[in-house]
Amino acid sequence: MLNQLKRFGGDSLLYALMNVGTKLIAFLMLPIYTSFVGSSEYGIFDLVESTTNLLTFLIIFGTDSALAYFYFEKKHAERKMDYVRNVFLFRFLIALGLVVLSFILGPWLSVWLTGEPGHEYVIQLAFIVLLMEAMITVILTFFRFEFLTLKVVIPTVARLAMVAVFSYLFLLIFAQEIDMIFYGRIVAAGVIILFLLPQFKNFFTIRFDKTIMKELLIYGAPLVPASLSFWLIAQANRFFINGFEGLEANGLFGAAMKFATVITLLTSGVQMAWRPYSMSIKDKPNAKSIFASVYVLIFAIGMFGLMGIATFIPFIFEAVMTNEEFHPASVYIPLLSLGAFLNFYYLIISVGLFIKKETKPISIQFGIAAAISIILNIILIPLYSLWGAAMAITISYGYATVAIFIRSQKTYHVPAPVGKLIFMFITSLLSIAAVQYILDFSNLSIWLVLIPWAFFLLTNGGILLTLRKRGKTDAGDTQ
Repeated sequence: MLNQLKRFGGDSLLYALMNVGTKLIAFLMLPIYTSFVGSSEYGIFDLVESTTNLLTFLIIFGTDSALAYFYFEKKHAERKMDYVRNVFLFRFLIALGLVVLSFILGPWLSVWLTGEPGHEYVIQLAFIVLLMEAMITVILTFFRFEFLTLKVVIPTVARLAMVAVFSYLFLLIFAQEIDMIFYGRIVAAGVIILFLLPQFKNFFTIRFDKTIMKELLIYGAPLVPASLSFWLIAQANRFFINGFEGLEANGLFGAAMKFATVITLLTSGVQMAWRPYSMSIKDKPNAKSIFASVYVLIFAIGMFGLMGIATFIPFIFEAVMTNEEFHPASVYIPLLSLGAFLNFYYLIISVGLFIKKETKPISIQFGIAAAISIILNIILIPLYSLWGAAMAITISYGYATVAIFIRSQKTYHVPAPVGKLIFMFITSLLSIAAVQYILDFSNLSIWLVLIPWAFFLLTNGGILLTLRKRGKTDAGDTQ
């Protein structure tokens, strides 16, 4: 088990370092973008990004999970590259079709997305970025499945760095408009495509294999409603905010959401390594014990990260956001970060559903969560403004995570200490709430945050110590 955990941990560390770099670049670029454009303009940018995030799910169409499964199936070992090629062609054609539609329906899309005419050019540029990234992603996915970690890390970090540099230069030299941000992304993606050009001959095909596509779509299609639900939960609130509060409020919420993704500095590396790792060990006799250990370790790290966010984000946000127009957004970041963590954690605790190829429950539960999100947005945003939108996201993800965990346990039971995980969650929430009250909603000394930190470390640390002692006892009993 130790060797397997070391392999998983090594890949996770490299991916985490990659994502630390890319997310730090994104965090550095947010204050730069907002120094060139105001909250209303940034609200338009955020609405377009929300739409392209939805279309990314449609382009993928569940083929990421399907490819992960069939790529590691022993009986498909000789044809695994055929699966990759069919996924590449599938995503390329859908993305290309969306680009064509953006030119045909551009004016209508501008009014529908932003409520204003004249933004169709931004939408068209964003769709071109989608097409280019669709090609890059398949190649990097292949490298990830082959455990060629550096071949994933280097192009990813390089592309994000170039996006930052080119976007900044275009904003500085040519025009202070959000178009320049997308020009920067196009140039950066173009450079990476040129770099990966020798690999394209291994992935390119001009026709589908009907048998392979049928297998991929049968496995992946049930996940599409879940993907749409993800978008409804995380992104549809932008349209409610724009309708109820206006573009300026949408810009503030978009900035808060960008900073809330700081939790992915801890989770995204694990997420990238988890699927191929879990599929590669699913047939080992101690797989369930490994999964249970991962459940607890990841949850504990996530709660610690959320405490750090609640403690330090208010100071970081004001320090780096030079445009004071955005400063009120910082108070929403801890709650949004909790939602971001829950959205990640369900991927870890649903491993049984993927192993047993029972992915339909994920779509069902996220469909219910999406409906809950829509209802909560309609009710809570008029009452509590941006707090209502943040609560809608977190509550919806919380429901989906719990429901999917219960179903996964029925399908493929993992001996996880559920009661202790619930206790850790409750004590963590109390600690985070106390930290945010002291820093954001009171005139108390900031040093008082040491009290909730002490409570958090004693309660959560105590649980981890008891679990470690129990693990050693169980190991001794089996000898």
